Amino acid sequence: MEQRKDRRAVGVKVLPEGVEEYCERHTTALTELHERLLKETEEKTTTANFLVGEIEGAFLKMLVRMTQAKRILEVGMFTGYSALSFAEALPPDGSIITCEVDPHAIEIARRFFAQSPHRDKIQIREGRAADTLKTLQGPFDLCFIDADKPSYDDYYDRCLELARRGGLIVLDNMLRYGRVLNATEEDARIVNVLNDRIHNDPRVENVLLPFRDGIMLAYKL
Repeated sequence: MEQRKDRRAVGVKVLPEGVEEYCERHTTALTELHERLLKETEEKTTTANFLVGEIEGAFLKMLVRMTQAKRILEVGMFTGYSALSFAEALPPDGSIITCEVDPHAIEIARRFFAQSPHRDKIQIREGRAADTLKTLQGPFDLCFIDADKPSYDDYYDRCLELARRGGLIVLDNMLRYGRVLNATEEDARIVNVLNDRIHNDPRVENVLLPFRDGIMLAYKL
């Protein structure tokens, strides 16, 4: 089989400065509620970088529309930015179960969910995601994993069990800011091993997108 060619131009940056902002300006905006949630997360937490952000939020919302998902599982809610994106794209009878262990993040999410016309689609499961996942029954159309990296292997396996055939599993932070290229740190090593495992998993087709901190899409066969 012909080897893949390296198509990178020597000395050319893939994303010149300003491109991400350009993309934001040319992406359908999320709601004003998202803007206020982002602002409060920045003001009241020390980990606002956990938010998926405007472009990824719009991407996740688009995935729901493209897959016509009706039942979503989210592992790692934080303050609810991605859950709101999912909920907006779900049909009126759709639902999202979202897991979160941080009570402060849950308190913020609850207040913002209460202001959304899509609030009845969202079910928060408090506590350790590993415990919650044991209690759930599938099938889910889409599973989103954005939580503690040491548990990613277990989350992936359980989501694969819960996803329907033809369902989609989405994993965030799969490049670890490029550290997977030289995976000496523990979180990068964990993610690197999982990237290899998903790529060689006969149960799925996958694509790893070099978008933000890396998004892995795994389609269940």
